[in-house]
Amino acid sequence: MRMYDLILKKRNGHELAKEEINYFVSNYTKGSIPDYQVSALLMAIFFQKMNSRETADLTMAMVNSGAILDLSAIEGIKVDKHSTGGVGDTTTLVLGPMVAALGIPVAKMSGRGLGHTGGTIDKLESFEGFSVEMTNEKFIENVNTIKLAVGGQTGELAPADKKFYALRDVTATVDNVSLIASSIMSKKIAAGADCIVLDVKVGDGAFMKTSEAAFELAKEMVSIGKNVGRETIAVISDMDQPLGFAVGNALEVREAIDTLKGHGPKDLFELCISIGSQMVVLAKKADNEEEARKLLIETIESGSALNKLKEFIAAQGGDASLIDDTDKFPKANYILPVVSHMDGYVAKIHAENIGLIAMELGAGRATKESVIDLSVGIVLNKKRGDKVSAGDVIAYVHANDTDKAEDARQNILNNYELVKDYNDNIPLIYGIVKGE
Repeated sequence: MRMYDLILKKRNGHELAKEEINYFVSNYTKGSIPDYQVSALLMAIFFQKMNSRETADLTMAMVNSGAILDLSAIEGIKVDKHSTGGVGDTTTLVLGPMVAALGIPVAKMSGRGLGHTGGTIDKLESFEGFSVEMTNEKFIENVNTIKLAVGGQTGELAPADKKFYALRDVTATVDNVSLIASSIMSKKIAAGADCIVLDVKVGDGAFMKTSEAAFELAKEMVSIGKNVGRETIAVISDMDQPLGFAVGNALEVREAIDTLKGHGPKDLFELCISIGSQMVVLAKKADNEEEARKLLIETIESGSALNKLKEFIAAQGGDASLIDDTDKFPKANYILPVVSHMDGYVAKIHAENIGLIAMELGAGRATKESVIDLSVGIVLNKKRGDKVSAGDVIAYVHANDTDKAEDARQNILNNYELVKDYNDNIPLIYGIVKGE
């Protein structure tokens, strides 16, 4: 088998056989196929696309390129959740305890943030002492005893994906549905869950900017799950403005805790209930979504979800006392109000730019080597559809550098659009894609 023949075959619009896909994934991972040939094949795939069978085969070839977590020692149906990334997205910190409080095992592999999207591990490290470093045995023990553990993604899981993504990033072949879907799903499948719920973001702050593109990606990933025997559901949700009010690690954790205490932002709460209800049904703890919603809401009202968060944080070395006293979280030295000079209604908040502004403050990573400042970020005071009068505070900047704070204040103003009349017709949930 020769790479030349595979490149020619796909360039001419033909299907690649499973054996051919396995050949190039395996040998590229080993380093026996050069970058330039794989670049040519990726470009051919970019233009000629892959069908659902090819995409599933590519996903499994990447899964099999490295270690696959064996979670069979965990009791019950293991349901994982994945978000395609956004601004202010703290759903894992709210959802994990809620779902675990219902006795459903949540064994989650998470990553760190790069760019304007925050990583779950970075946020959790706002708890002093918290660590994702543990043996597989300890990870499984934590899930069996408290039903929730978060581990760090290692290079052993789907190493082919890491190599392919680095190449796609420099060859303008990132934006292809099959390549995006296989990249996401390979890591989720290798992480060992029985069922997967995907939160596919759409809008200004998301990778998929239109609902059409988001649904296309969602359908592709659900199809992969079905083809490889993993029950998969995708929820398409709004990221045309930041989720909740907080953007920044410790600030977002405090907001997640507020949500578990029953007084968090409505959009964050509703999204968590929507995604969580799918997880509960897949885990067979409820017969339908309405029943699942009631069970999840009860975990908030009874305090069992909040208690589960405390158990989880303590089990991984974190200081759980911060949950009762959120003033102990890292705080920025300066908190500056952002004041509107105009009257009107908020028509749009440029979510991606807000995320980038927070990154410049130190809340995100411009490069993998960047050091995150857990205390800094932005807290919005007005969201889409809210009335604003001149002199109103629309946001607060949390910063440790006065120059950066002033820059952020002006940039936030530039990324709010106010109009005289506004009807909000953007839904929080665009739809749900299921395997059937």
